[in-house]
Amino acid sequence: MQGQFDHVPVMGREVVELLLPVPGGVVVDATVGGGGHAARLLEARPDLRLLGIDRDAAAIAASRERLARFGDRVQIEQGRFGELRAIVPERDEGNVIAVFFDLGVSSAQLDSEERGFSYRFDAPLDMRMDSAQTLTASDVVNTYDQSQLASVIARFGEERFATRIAAAIVAARPITGTRELAEVVKDAIPAATRRRGPHPARRTFQAIRMEVNQELPNLAAGLDDAVHLVGPGGRVAVLAYHSLEDRMVKERFAAASSQPELPARLPVRDERPPAPFRLLTRRVLRPTADEIESNPRAESARLRGIERRADVP
Repeated sequence: MQGQFDHVPVMGREVVELLLPVPGGVVVDATVGGGGHAARLLEARPDLRLLGIDRDAAAIAASRERLARFGDRVQIEQGRFGELRAIVPERDEGNVIAVFFDLGVSSAQLDSEERGFSYRFDAPLDMRMDSAQTLTASDVVNTYDQSQLASVIARFGEERFATRIAAAIVAARPITGTRELAEVVKDAIPAATRRRGPHPARRTFQAIRMEVNQELPNLAAGLDDAVHLVGPGGRVAVLAYHSLEDRMVKERFAAASSQPELPARLPVRDERPPAPFRLLTRRVLRPTADEIESNPRAESARLRGIERRADVP
């Protein structure tokens, strides 16, 4: 099981360096995957305990195997990171000193043909990170009306041909497999555009996956939970892979590290409390050229972090 998830974690050195200065306590790895980032952090800090969370049952099995050598320092639970506060055990409340998110779909999920995440394989339209949930990619592709489909593809895929693609999908129904869907999408995009850049179905597949797994609503809820969970000196770090995720993280972190605004044009004293967090990454951190060369999927990675100030109640 571990072999499927046994890949080098993206920006592993930078993630560990960002989280190393935290006090002793519990680190919540909200997307533990195969446990790559978690293992590096536990090795670097013997005084830390880890609560690993993932929606994917295969990832849970892989991380339990990989992190077994750390014994009772590690607890692994299945769940969504939008439910952090419900998943964190009562005994650990007040002791959480870091929360880490590694967003998007993992290499292991992309490379599992039967999961239906990738247009590179012919597979059923699934795309569920949690196989126990009911909504699948087939439901989105074959039951959403044309305007719903266009909205999903435009919003989550940032695809300028969303209306044309949605119309083509509706006309081709029923669509049963990933390869068929990829061909329908490709044919809906003007030929001149198809000849440039990545696979023409990439944005549409991303959008459908994000809709199936409700990735942005889960991220919003997870970030809200994270900033409430971490104690003084604690840190929240997020590794994002596309602009929608990164924009949400940037905005939430900016809000948490900013003082409330004063009323305009009023002669008031500035008695605002200091912001509870400070930005650790005023400029987003990116993978090195060497890492991108060895792992092209790391190219789009963006790492941001904030720290709860110890001097603010």
